[in-house]
Amino acid sequence: MWRNIASNALTLFIVALVVIGGVIGWGKREYTASGPLTEAICLKVEPGSNFSRVSTRLETDGAITSPSIFRMGAEYSGKSTQLKAGSFLITEGASMEQIVDVVTRGGASTCGTEVVYRVGVNAVEYQVRELDPATQDFLTVAEFMPEEEIPAAYTRVRGALDTRYRVAVAEGVTSWQVVDALRRAEFLSGEIAEIPEEGSLAPDSYEMRPDDPRADILTRMAEAQTARLASAWENRADDLPYDTPEEALIMASIVEKETAVADERPQVASVFVNRLRRGMRLQTDPTVIYGITNGQGVLGRGLRQSELRAQTPFNTYVIDGLPPTPIANPGRAAIEAALDPASTDYLFFVADGTGGHAFARTLEEHNRNVARWREIEAERANQ
Repeated sequence: MWRNIASNALTLFIVALVVIGGVIGWGKREYTASGPLTEAICLKVEPGSNFSRVSTRLETDGAITSPSIFRMGAEYSGKSTQLKAGSFLITEGASMEQIVDVVTRGGASTCGTEVVYRVGVNAVEYQVRELDPATQDFLTVAEFMPEEEIPAAYTRVRGALDTRYRVAVAEGVTSWQVVDALRRAEFLSGEIAEIPEEGSLAPDSYEMRPDDPRADILTRMAEAQTARLASAWENRADDLPYDTPEEALIMASIVEKETAVADERPQVASVFVNRLRRGMRLQTDPTVIYGITNGQGVLGRGLRQSELRAQTPFNTYVIDGLPPTPIANPGRAAIEAALDPASTDYLFFVADGTGGHAFARTLEEHNRNVARWREIEAERANQ
């Protein structure tokens, strides 16, 4: 009798183990399997939240099939105490395992609101943008300049934990323009002691946090530009008509200001390199303009003949060789073009009416291109 009881108990125990093992296996499969989301969502995790609240929200949003499995998975993976506050992009079909990884990994929010502070050559502006999780495209909800009235859309997100901030600095801005813009950025803190040397700042997009010191971004920009210039100098072409990285940076700044067409930069660089090799003056308007403005904003008008004849260190119509300093902060592509220009015989270029330039090998060919450009200007003036 006792033998039968023991045998039955053992059988029941084995069955129970099999059932439990099956349940655990099923739970593991559910935890790692693709989730039910058919469209990406933005999950906001409030400070002080926990996995119970997050799992309830995810179930409501249709992102998970079982809150209990979600919580147990976080517990068994050792991540139940690592929940981070912020806004997180949960992609279509994300598994519970993947979602746990997203909300415990930390770092900047991956969706929600983004404030972009754009520092351009002609203007500085704020953009408040919201990510559409379904398309993963940012939609602009507000735009304003620093001196304008602050819109409600910005006030609402200013200081929110999940709001991301970026300072986007355009290629070709001057160091004075960068400093002036940073001083007007209300979400940054601290003073800027002095304007960095022209050309020493790398145009790019920089992630920031509210109340970060203004000087910090200048340090990051300077370090990035130093690295870019060093890399390009290391891989430079042979027989360039400048002897130091600093001279190459001057050339890069001229190339940057002469064309906004990416594919043209190596050709524009080749024109100036060919001129230097032949002992010809560079004769480039942007250097003359810099000599007038000192990089403090835009000229806002055409150059006068008297200014083209004026004897200044930046007037490349009257001086030989390069000006004494860069005339702007060039981007990576312009630096690389200056140190690895296209191989051409071009000595001249002029606008062609499409946003690009017409290049020429001879003065006669150039004069024809200039005449055509004058015709285009006259046609536009009469429209």
